[in-house]
Amino acid sequence: MNLLVTGGAGFIGSHFIERAIEDSGIQKLVNLDALTYAGNPANLAAVADHPRYHFEQADLRDKNAVLRIVRDHAITHVVHLAAETHVDNSIADPNAFIHTNVTGTFHLLEACKETWNNEPRTTNPEPRTTNVFLHVSTDEVYGSLGPNDPPFTEGSPFRPNSPYAASKAAADHLVRSYVQTYRFPAVITRCSNNYGPRQHGEKFIPTVLRCLHERKPIPLYGDGLQIRDWIHVSDHCAALMTLLASPDPGEVCNIGANHERTNLDLLVTICDLFDEAHPEFGGNSRSLITHVPDRPGHDRRYAIDASHLRERLGWTPNADFQQSLKSLLEPQRRIHL
Repeated sequence: MNLLVTGGAGFIGSHFIERAIEDSGIQKLVNLDALTYAGNPANLAAVADHPRYHFEQADLRDKNAVLRIVRDHAITHVVHLAAETHVDNSIADPNAFIHTNVTGTFHLLEACKETWNNEPRTTNPEPRTTNVFLHVSTDEVYGSLGPNDPPFTEGSPFRPNSPYAASKAAADHLVRSYVQTYRFPAVITRCSNNYGPRQHGEKFIPTVLRCLHERKPIPLYGDGLQIRDWIHVSDHCAALMTLLASPDPGEVCNIGANHERTNLDLLVTICDLFDEAHPEFGGNSRSLITHVPDRPGHDRRYAIDASHLRERLGWTPNADFQQSLKSLLEPQRRIHL
């Protein structure tokens, strides 16, 4: 297997590469990353000198570069993680999200289709199975749930409420169209909110930790009662590796760990854990919580039903939520804060 990982210098990508590089079935692992503000080469220090690891700095918006990389490295499998992801940024300027998340995905699909010789479905109704294209999406494509609604399933309708979510939904539709039209061997995953070491400082938990260490106000949108379903990045990567090994072309898989928390509840928990771990700051970290105006189109609740993945492949999340949060308070974990 010659594996291409896009966005491998980012948060989830770097964790996935660290896990995948140890798989003896992967002869070559190529990391394609544009090294935007969200990519950090230091995230890959542990694998930089590995004989099977190769780095290609390139932008998915450059179709010729993408095709060259897929061809030159004889790529057989893809894990497509590269994306613009921060919702606030998409509200301020959607342009990069459309070009990277939609056009970039299109260029990657075209490069693989051409290299793998995928023909229109009319010539053969069955998808090819010698290659795998794992398209990593988000639960935000489903929109928002009410407090008593059942969790999202793979069949939930799309109702994206931010330019970010809309760009990912568009990419999902594009990938599905290639499966249906060209027998393209793609699997789509939709994961809940990730957390863990090396997450970029613009995200919720790193922002909270930075404010706690600097004793600055911690911004909390609206009433803070928005609900998110959290999964540790290690569990997400384990699910991706499981799917990579046993793909079902055309399949959609939700990935979640069933850890629903309101933003306020999570923030209070982190404050209390911080006070326990760092008595030198004098406690009372809850007093730093500062409600700010809610952002436009802010989804109220996400919840993921991951039973399909659990039942088909036996995947289960292993990280303990409380212990994992505590580990983020350790100084060596404070990367990108």
